[in-house]
Amino acid sequence: MNTKTRSGDELLWSETKRELIAPCRIFDVNRVERQAPDGRIGRFFFLDAPDWVTVIPFSGSLEDLTALRGDFLMVEQFRHGINAVTVEFPAGTVEKGEAPKAAALRELSEETGIKPERLEPLGSVCPNPAFMNNRVSFFLALGLNRVGDQELDEHEEITLHYQKAAEVVRHMGSGRYNNGIMLIALAYLRQWLDQ
Repeated sequence: MNTKTRSGDELLWSETKRELIAPCRIFDVNRVERQAPDGRIGRFFFLDAPDWVTVIPFSGSLEDLTALRGDFLMVEQFRHGINAVTVEFPAGTVEKGEAPKAAALRELSEETGIKPERLEPLGSVCPNPAFMNNRVSFFLALGLNRVGDQELDEHEEITLHYQKAAEVVRHMGSGRYNNGIMLIALAYLRQWLDQ
């Protein structure tokens, strides 16, 4: 077995050319040419996407959350990628020049009409670094106060549901709870609670 021992910066490819292939509404498709440290040249496609935020709105105390008592505020909506309805935590994109925390507050307000008394950062991750260049940041919203109505985008239609936290955790990853980013959100939440 021939095993390579290079790691870290020794694995970096350098960009030699970039071309915008398709500017789309929520991301741009780019073709990039890169050269490996050993001289090989390859052509690849990647999505230049804005950063995202996901907010976990919880109705109850921290003690309730730790014991999975209380409710999460969930959004139900049609997802074009899978041609199906999903149940998720409120989420959306970070606008240019906007901090992730500000985006989380804005998206939560737009999708639910809720303003939290407390917004805790949980962490961030690259959702798919194989072909995307963005990050998703996760937040926990506590002390939920309705301050207005939904302010949805033209093509958004979102139904709100308070659902038992234990039920959401039990079903996440299956059926209508099949958005993988939501599983990551729950993992960050568990890690935050364990600190």
